[in-house]
Amino acid sequence: MVDWLMQQSSFVHSRNQAVGMWQALLEEGVVTHVCHEHQFKDKYLFYRFREDDLGIGTVPNNNEKKECEDELQDTLVTLAQISPDAMMRMILRKPPTERTVDDLEIIYEELLHIKALSHLSTMVKRELASVLKFESHQKAGTVLFNQGDEGKSWYIILRGSVNVVIYGKGVVCTLHEGDDFGKLALVNDAPRAASIVLREDNCHFLRVDKDDFNRILRDVEANTVRLKEHGQDVLVLEKILTDRGQDGLPTHYKYSVMAGTPEKMLEHLLEAHIDKFNESDTFVEDFLLTHVVFMPSNQLAPALLSHYHAEASQGTEQEMADYLQNNKRRVIHLVLQWITIAGDAFKEDPTIATFSENLYRNMLEDCRTHESLKEELSAFEKVFNTSANNSELETPKRPLQRKKSITGLTDMMRRLPKEGSICNDSVRGAKRKAIKPTDENIFKVYCADHTYTTLRLPMDTKASVIAHHAAEKLCIGSDLALCEVKSTGERVVIKDNEVGVTSTLSLNGRLFIASREHLDALTPLPEQEGPTQGTSMVFELMSTKEVAYQMTLYDWELLNCVHEYELIYHTFGRHKFGKITCNLEMLLRRFNEVQFWVVTEMCLTNTLGKRVQLLRKFIKIAAYCKEYKNMNCFFAIVMGLSNIAVSRLSQTWEKLPSKFKRMFAEFETTLDPSRNHRVYRLEVAKMQPPIIPFMPLLMKDMTFTHEGNKTYFDGLVNFEKMHMIASTIRTIKYCRSEPFSVEPPPAVKNVQEVRAYVRNLSVVDNQRTLTQYSHKLEPRRS
Repeated sequence: MVDWLMQQSSFVHSRNQAVGMWQALLEEGVVTHVCHEHQFKDKYLFYRFREDDLGIGTVPNNNEKKECEDELQDTLVTLAQISPDAMMRMILRKPPTERTVDDLEIIYEELLHIKALSHLSTMVKRELASVLKFESHQKAGTVLFNQGDEGKSWYIILRGSVNVVIYGKGVVCTLHEGDDFGKLALVNDAPRAASIVLREDNCHFLRVDKDDFNRILRDVEANTVRLKEHGQDVLVLEKILTDRGQDGLPTHYKYSVMAGTPEKMLEHLLEAHIDKFNESDTFVEDFLLTHVVFMPSNQLAPALLSHYHAEASQGTEQEMADYLQNNKRRVIHLVLQWITIAGDAFKEDPTIATFSENLYRNMLEDCRTHESLKEELSAFEKVFNTSANNSELETPKRPLQRKKSITGLTDMMRRLPKEGSICNDSVRGAKRKAIKPTDENIFKVYCADHTYTTLRLPMDTKASVIAHHAAEKLCIGSDLALCEVKSTGERVVIKDNEVGVTSTLSLNGRLFIASREHLDALTPLPEQEGPTQGTSMVFELMSTKEVAYQMTLYDWELLNCVHEYELIYHTFGRHKFGKITCNLEMLLRRFNEVQFWVVTEMCLTNTLGKRVQLLRKFIKIAAYCKEYKNMNCFFAIVMGLSNIAVSRLSQTWEKLPSKFKRMFAEFETTLDPSRNHRVYRLEVAKMQPPIIPFMPLLMKDMTFTHEGNKTYFDGLVNFEKMHMIASTIRTIKYCRSEPFSVEPPPAVKNVQEVRAYVRNLSVVDNQRTLTQYSHKLEPRRS
């Protein structure tokens, strides 16, 4: 049955997915096990359809067979959407002792995205995966437990909602999917403080019973090592089992950093991790990927110099010399890794430049007495392109001051139709360069009467400085504010300490300045409405595969310009670091641009036949993007076609050939958001780099981790959070770990025209306007 199902459609990716689809049919009563078991098993067992089980099944005739074959793909699409839930329920219904390693991994991945568990350590989540039980209740009004009852279990809501009721007060609050309840009575060994009543039908819960809950708490405490200084915790380690002997007894453990002071974590890193390479130990990389949060360069650099000069306080002369030498080597090794991970961010930071000079001078001095450091010196020189052949001290060259480039970011990011608005770089095929903080940006700032001034300022200029320059040039009063006015008329006041302001504007947004009391008078420019005519006449002549290829090339360029630290700056707040995230903003903006481009072109194509052709073309482009592993563009196109302004065009969709309808239905299963986009995540997990990931989901993961976990607790850095942040960043690193080397499609004459077109899309980004266009094309049927 599983083999047959996998042969029926390309979007059934694994046996597990097929098992989940059969499990869904089993739960719905469409098929039954001969012994009426509730769990579908991928074994040589017998199942039959319910009608056959009841003895009322009949042999279908040829017409019925043909009808069923036509409906099969639609049925499989529906099953693919509900199978992850069915699979999860099936696993959770198994006794804990029968759960396989794969089962536990599926549960663990589910727990990663449950709000109530976000603060728990990796070890606790894995322990929970082995003991969680599934519980469901069908009817609203069912009382799960009463106030005053003995606390026997802790609950997490998987589906539905419950009311919390206290005697004399009634309903005091409502809990929803992802919330938990019942833990307090277990922790305090006290009666229930409230009653829990189902608010709706068909509620599903994860349940942890009291004995398991207490055991996990005991195990966590037993496996937690706390290092103290002056009576205060300075480092908290988690003891994790890594291997068992043939007799099943534990043989090897590792210690993972859970929390600590920045200084103590750095000391632990140098002493216990830097010289012991282990692929499973990501502490060094995680520290260097996230240090900007808890130990910025101006703190990390002097701390490393201090460690470089540290001396042993006791021991024989040889032992003290060995300690000194090993200490220096470890610091150099860490700095070399820092350079590799931070890249341009390392070389362009003036604090790090000064630190590098000092370290290099010290290394030259020390090589005279410690010849064993020459290998490290050589590696260091190679990185900075320096030479130590002369007897005089040489310092690594300061990062070259890049010739300031003029970004013109605001104009570049606007995709409004202009005669000859093709960027020269696009035509020549010049490689895109990452936007730097010192790059100069030419942009316009408008007044309420739509007059404007043009400014030329570095990208990292604060909003308050932009406002000051604009006010001076426009000769307007005081108490002014910068404000983005969107095409919808919405106004967003920009905070004074914001940097990289122009990169954060919406697709057709413009930057205005006005006194704070007159912001309501600001209105959009006519040009912000976007195009009023589509480009289908030009677009339909372009090769579908070439369009997808050129879009992928452009997205790959954008992805490669993003520095990993930008994800942190964006998530934690640019203003907290004073850093720009322009390259990341451009990539996220591109997703919205492609999405609205699809909707704009569909809604500006007046002829029904042309619209059907355009719809086919977009579906084919999405298919090619997926083939090129450009999941960002794939999602943008499919979500554009799912936009209400397009999805409501029933006459257009009705005339779409069934082959394309099936393709689009398959695409929608990949978009399925259930189980935190499990279908997409499983699909991407099988891909090899280069990959352009679905960036909005990746940023959602970053935000979920940040908002669901405190950065500090009890004065210590919550390094469990840093592990999770670094894990998401590693996704980007993995996706870019191989060069883009996809074979281009057959050469076409207008390749430069296609290239210029996909890099200068014109869009309407006002949903209300697009919906109005849609209703004009196909009025609502009465």
